[in-house]
Amino acid sequence: YAFGTHGVRLKVDEETGKVEILDYVAAHDVGRAINPLLLDGQVHGGVMMGVGYALTEQVVLEKGRNMNPDFRDYKILTAKDTFPLTPVVIETIDPDGPYGAKGIGEPGCVPTAPAIANAIYDAVGVRITDLPITPERVLAEIKKKKGVNSCGIDPLTEKEQPC
Repeated sequence: YAFGTHGVRLKVDEETGKVEILDYVAAHDVGRAINPLLLDGQVHGGVMMGVGYALTEQVVLEKGRNMNPDFRDYKILTAKDTFPLTPVVIETIDPDGPYGAKGIGEPGCVPTAPAIANAIYDAVGVRITDLPITPERVLAEIKKKKGVNSCGIDPLTEKEQPC
């Protein structure tokens, strides 16, 4: 089993709902770090993939048809979306892993959404439970907290629905 935890420092624009990650720490028990450079790349790649899932990536279906089948409409993170990331490697030899190692590719994806959602809660006091955590969803929750009437987000247009 692979164990890890992530911490995020971010800011939320309360006028637009935009989330900007300022700093990210990803700590993982990797067993034995056989190739530290490759390990670092796996952590960076896994975190970026997880942040994409958390903040931008969403398959939109309408009557079983994919409404965003290409990268023009399905929003993935790019190099311009990177942020400072500090991997923390914890080595506890795994007797069942090859040479004492554990997997690290996928574990970088797992804690990202909860870490980001909790950091948003710490920043502005709203709890987001649906992914992706789009600016529209964040703004709708901020307005709801302030007592502004909102009936949620239309999943196709990602715009706030009037009541």
